[in-house]
Amino acid sequence: QVQLVESGGGLVQAGGSLRLSCVASGSIASINAINAMHWYRQAPGKQRELVASITRGGSTVYADSVKGRFTISRENAKNTMTLQMNSLKPEDTAVYYCKTYWGRDYWGQGTQVTVSS
Repeated sequence: QVQLVESGGGLVQAGGSLRLSCVASGSIASINAINAMHWYRQAPGKQRELVASITRGGSTVYADSVKGRFTISRENAKNTMTLQMNSLKPEDTAVYYCKTYWGRDYWGQGTQVTVSS
């Protein structure tokens, strides 16, 4: 069992920044045992989409819509993955989820990000 808890969402004006965190706990001693971790988001009326991924070795992948603005990172010693979001746009408004795989998919409960114009 893996529990994922996101935090850091909120309301911000366009052009602002937010930093999301995802803390993992449960039957894993460290997220170093997990290969890939991901951030997804789901806007109202839209499908959930992949925002960014990071492997255990630190390789990253970003959606085209966030490249150059978002940075994903992980700190294995703290069982934490983060998403630094800069130059936020109203279209970034969504519920943001972290996800990983450990025998099966695990999702966090999500954190709301709202960007006002």
